[in-house]
Amino acid sequence: MTPIELIAAAVVLALTVSLGLVAHELAHAAVLRAASVPHEIDWFPGQTGGVLHAGLRGQWAVVRPRPGAETPTWLLRLSAMMPLALVTPLALIPAGVVSDPFAVEGVARFAVLGWMACALPSPQDFSVLWHADAALASVTGDGSVPEHA
Repeated sequence: MTPIELIAAAVVLALTVSLGLVAHELAHAAVLRAASVPHEIDWFPGQTGGVLHAGLRGQWAVVRPRPGAETPTWLLRLSAMMPLALVTPLALIPAGVVSDPFAVEGVARFAVLGWMACALPSPQDFSVLWHADAALASVTGDGSVPEHA
């Protein structure tokens, strides 16, 4: 790759990861909204150094569910794993609907790679997956549970 192509790949990767981080959090929120579970999305949490500083640290958004005691644990687990749905467009590759971005030269493969990285559940997501019952049991009077970011 030429230096220009490397720079373009880095820019595409950074932009895709930025968009993917937001899509990751919105995937959590989509399940909660569909199930009418109260939640809030905190954009740029802990932005003591400003939006750019928070963005460079990788914290673009955090979803904080506010489930009630009657909220089923499977719903929190589904919400925690929902970012995996971000890779569903890649299922169209074997079907021949979309071309394989890794089979051609160019920056498209870097965009796909960044997007796939954002589809991975975070350690907090896995914590909610395995300990959703404990999270619901620890619901405080205001309905807050540990965040999944």
